[in-house]
Amino acid sequence: MSSASGALPQPRRGRPGPWPPAPPPQPQAQPLSWAKRTGFQSRVSGESLPSASAPNSGQVPLPRPVEAPADLESGPPRARPNSVLPPPPAAAAATRNGERRQPPPPPPQPRTRRRDSDGGRPNGQAAAPSLPQLQEEEEEAPERPAHVKYELRDSPGLFPLVIYGFQHYISMVGSIILIPLVMVPAMGGSADDTAAVVSTVLLVTGMNTLLHMFIGTRLPLVQGPSFVYLAPALAIINSQEFFGLNDNNFKHIMKHLQGAIIIGGAFQVILGYTGLMSLFLRLINPVVVSPTVAAVGLSFFSYGFAKLGTCIEMGILQLLMVVIFALYLRKIKLFGYRVFLIYAVPLGLGITWAIAFVLTATGVYSYKGCDANIPASNNVSAFCRKHVLRMKSCRVDTSHALRSPPWFRFPYPLQWGTPVFSWKMGLVMCVVSVIASVDSVGSYHASSLFVATRPPTSGVVSRGIGVEGVSTVLAGLWGTGVGSSTITENVHTIAVTKMGSRRAVGFGAILLLFLSIVGKVGAFIASIPDVLVAALLCFMWAMLCALGLSNLRYSATGSSRNSIIVGLALFLSLSVPSYFQQYGVHPSANLSVPTYFQPYIVASHGPVHTGSGGVNYVLNTLLSLNMVIAFLVALILDNTVPGGRQERGLYVWSESEAAKRESAFVKDYELPFKIGRAFRWVKCVGL
Repeated sequence: MSSASGALPQPRRGRPGPWPPAPPPQPQAQPLSWAKRTGFQSRVSGESLPSASAPNSGQVPLPRPVEAPADLESGPPRARPNSVLPPPPAAAAATRNGERRQPPPPPPQPRTRRRDSDGGRPNGQAAAPSLPQLQEEEEEAPERPAHVKYELRDSPGLFPLVIYGFQHYISMVGSIILIPLVMVPAMGGSADDTAAVVSTVLLVTGMNTLLHMFIGTRLPLVQGPSFVYLAPALAIINSQEFFGLNDNNFKHIMKHLQGAIIIGGAFQVILGYTGLMSLFLRLINPVVVSPTVAAVGLSFFSYGFAKLGTCIEMGILQLLMVVIFALYLRKIKLFGYRVFLIYAVPLGLGITWAIAFVLTATGVYSYKGCDANIPASNNVSAFCRKHVLRMKSCRVDTSHALRSPPWFRFPYPLQWGTPVFSWKMGLVMCVVSVIASVDSVGSYHASSLFVATRPPTSGVVSRGIGVEGVSTVLAGLWGTGVGSSTITENVHTIAVTKMGSRRAVGFGAILLLFLSIVGKVGAFIASIPDVLVAALLCFMWAMLCALGLSNLRYSATGSSRNSIIVGLALFLSLSVPSYFQQYGVHPSANLSVPTYFQPYIVASHGPVHTGSGGVNYVLNTLLSLNMVIAFLVALILDNTVPGGRQERGLYVWSESEAAKRESAFVKDYELPFKIGRAFRWVKCVGL
């Protein structure tokens, strides 16, 4: 019998049952899983697209975490007083004749591709932070995550392995080779010395990258010469005790640099393998990392355009070429690849270098009776003194780097002599190694999301920092002039090339090992004109600053607290070092030092005056480094000013015990060849 509309349902005859009908059992609240607590997504783009043809990297599909308020960890949300909660759809089924009827299924929704900016919640926040350099312009739905073609453990195959491995390093060529081109001339080295240091850098970069892939974090991160170490290295090069050297300036200064780098690397080894880094991670978050890394790029503003201006037309042309390729032509694809975006630096350098060669050959930069290889101070003619600097900067035939170096040269440890250890220079490098570790922490977290894996545990991070310390010690033994660290631009390279396979990065590292023994390769790089190097560095340092600030996407960017902290850290990182660098400097002092190197001679005239010359050296040098001031200001303010976890944007690291139970995580980060079993007693070596 049917009941009238609005009447109470009558029980059916012949079927005993409770009155009124018992409600269906409600599902018990399940404890939050590891994925929901950390906000991890197996596909970083926010959805898992199954594909039978896509290679499997061992990722376990996890449910999308439910958007929840900031206090999600305290338990399920509770109803507010005097509020009415609507019944869940499953419990709100219509009833008729005493029978419960299931609601009609919702109409099928068309499957649409989710934009990258709507991706997963890497920090479990309600609003998903956007990842940089994602392909928001893709027309077709990809089979893999929108911003990665090959994940961490994928094997692309032999031919793609060669192509992608070579591509990964070519796109980072500016970060790898440009530091020696700045340092060696500042040390009084010749073109042959520059070629030798470049070959050494290629060898150490390949060797340290393989070391990090096997016993470090095992993420596809290149370990090479870091811009973090450039400013303190220039400060040591311009120390007062090195003024007036005439013979073997380069080797004498390099031996002091080697000693300082080895001390800094040893301190970083202790920081990583003793577990101190795990404790230090509690103080490090995006609000600290962002201004620190950005200050590294901003600290070289006095060098960039000042050096570029020595041949203004070629320098501007070089800078414009890189900007046009990286920005205006970034969407153009050739053979399925965004060639201009990936190879912006080498393409811009090659074209501008060719134009400079043509202008040199046609005599545009030739002045009658003048020789570019004669210093301006030795020229008798006022006409030549006026144009000799322009000739040296604009011409491409002033470097003799390609003539004398042999075809094959094997860089070896202590090739410049026995390192000289100085406690004051070593102490400066110890502090800088902490800054390099902070820089690497941000790279570890961002790169893990880009390669579609879980963030590493604090133990894996400590293991990576310890290996970076070993890499810095090796860089000091071989004599690269700077320490080794995770190249920050590597994160941008992974996002652009969409290559997250560590096999491809490892193959590229092997290529660097072979190229390092070919002497003419280093000589060719050493012959790049200085003005083109300065123009490329303007772009690289600007990108480094932007990559540093992009870490703020993990925090509440609209927070006035974070804005004030980051703003203060950046402003004081420019203002305080400027005070130290200009203190006691007279306009006519140190004329032998170029104007763009004068900020690094602060140790001889800084405002700190104590009874110890070594203490004066350390304090005046450290407080004149932009990144040190940015780090100290951001670290103190962020850890003392009240702020919630979601507002501060604390990095979410994987929990060790929970991660060990997931086979995909273990395969991603476990040491190969069962090496980890021999070091179970060392907490920081395991997961």
